[in-house]
Amino acid sequence: MTGGNCAVAIFIERERERAAPFSPGINSEFPPASFIGRSMSFTGPSVAASAGRTARRAFDFGRTYVVRPKGKHQATIVWLHGLGDNGNSWSTLLETLPLPNIKWICPTAPQQPITLFGGFPSTAWFDVSDLSENSSDDLDGLDASATYVASLLANEPSDIKLGIGGFSMGAATSLYSATCYALGKYENGNQFSPNLSAVVGLSGWLPCAKSLSNKLEGKDEAAGRAASLPILLCHGKGDDVVAYKFGEKSAEKLSSTGFRDTTFKSYPALGHYTIPEEMDEVCAWLNAKLGLQGM
Repeated sequence: MTGGNCAVAIFIERERERAAPFSPGINSEFPPASFIGRSMSFTGPSVAASAGRTARRAFDFGRTYVVRPKGKHQATIVWLHGLGDNGNSWSTLLETLPLPNIKWICPTAPQQPITLFGGFPSTAWFDVSDLSENSSDDLDGLDASATYVASLLANEPSDIKLGIGGFSMGAATSLYSATCYALGKYENGNQFSPNLSAVVGLSGWLPCAKSLSNKLEGKDEAAGRAASLPILLCHGKGDDVVAYKFGEKSAEKLSSTGFRDTTFKSYPALGHYTIPEEMDEVCAWLNAKLGLQGM
């Protein structure tokens, strides 16, 4: 393995281990979630190719795992994993949470080349070129993933509250979906349909943050949706993969652009993984914001 590929492998492995302090049995031989299977492919807009040709970007989403509610079904949340991970690991963790009224849907991102890794393929919700404030956003990838997430919520009963959450890159996709909900559309102009009641982002960042103010300016309906959407962001000050400042600035940007019900929680010793304290916070917040009642 070359030095570059070794660094990539280490980064992906650290993403996969992000829940280890919380759940030692994350790789249990008998996962509790039911396996739904490979469910959908998307073809994105044309992108530049060699010799002046254009190519269509295909997004082949992987296996989806579902954790059924143990009590009365009151809410459904799509939870998105981090870079290089899959839906199974998070479904195993989420099944242990004391949230019996929530159905969790845990899809797996498409396998695609990652610019940050020099084209090395990995499961990812979108391409990322750099983890910095000046990096460009992969709008085609973000739209494809947000559209796929919306499709997973499309058939839920009308009386069920809907949410999206995620870790790292999954958190970024969740926050992008939150902005699409407020605007009522994706970046490509297609309608965003799900009526969201909660969005959670752990150790992530807000894509398209620089243009968000202009997109929301003068749009009263969008401002109303933004103001009413509860968002929880959590980030560790010891995160050396997605820097703490990205989480903090994401929360500030959301609040300043009209997402008034934004909560930001920081954890002094937390790195790029989750811990019981953080997950307890998530559980309490979801119970309060979704109005979950008993079994």
